[in-house]
Amino acid sequence: MRPGADSISNLSISDYHIHTPLCKHAEGDPKEFVSAAKSLGVSEICFTDHCPFPDGYDRPHRMEPDQFSLYREMTSDLCEVSGPHVLFGIEADYYEGCEAHLREWLPRQGFDLVLGSVHFIGNWGFDDPDQKGRWRSVDLKTAWREYFALLARLAMSSLFDVVAHLDLPKKFGHRLTDKEMIEMASPVLDLIAASGMGIELNTGGLRKPVNEIYPSALILGLAKERDIPICFGSDAHAPNEVGFGFADALVLARSAGYTESLLMRQRKRSFKPLPFISDNPPSHHRH
Repeated sequence: MRPGADSISNLSISDYHIHTPLCKHAEGDPKEFVSAAKSLGVSEICFTDHCPFPDGYDRPHRMEPDQFSLYREMTSDLCEVSGPHVLFGIEADYYEGCEAHLREWLPRQGFDLVLGSVHFIGNWGFDDPDQKGRWRSVDLKTAWREYFALLARLAMSSLFDVVAHLDLPKKFGHRLTDKEMIEMASPVLDLIAASGMGIELNTGGLRKPVNEIYPSALILGLAKERDIPICFGSDAHAPNEVGFGFADALVLARSAGYTESLLMRQRKRSFKPLPFISDNPPSHHRH
């Protein structure tokens, strides 16, 4: 059994964050992602590869615009493969100037889910391993404050359905104090709640230096206070990462008081009950 797979067999949880090799930093045939989900009992998956932008934004880490039709066709073909239900989604970055394109482009694509994320503060890819050295020369609180300012604009844009990896700047271990986090995150969570968006429990953080799910238990508790719904995402960039750490994420969700998760179709949301895992103790739970 692969690392992180124990304790999640037969859990009816959807994996709403999966990439493909089109993004230039993932590997594996997309059919292998579907097969991996089937073997784990993951009920459905949503491919949410990185959105291409015509202005060349972050081109090394996403498909080219002329590859999008291939992405659509590939995802459609996977719907015919025996196994979990396959959804068509996208992870679209929020950055200065993105709104004009996304406001016109996103509604025409027929997505089931649009994840919204922030990976850059200005020209700094703060979660890029090749740029992590810059953390040594920036003011920690200023960096987090600028990140949350972008998340606030993301929430107010009404372009997205779910916020991906909400506290991503902690990836390399650069954390705020709990007091600072509450101060900075709370206004953004208010905006997310007002927008009707959800947030994901992204287990990719368990594979990163921070060794913690995005978001933290602290933030998830603040989200629950605001009735912000949740979904689950492995942020898989390889087939063996599908469903990674979902037992841990389920424990985290239930500890925050959640009893249901989002079910997305054509960007319309409904809800399904969270499974119980009383007979499946977690193996990678981190707060």
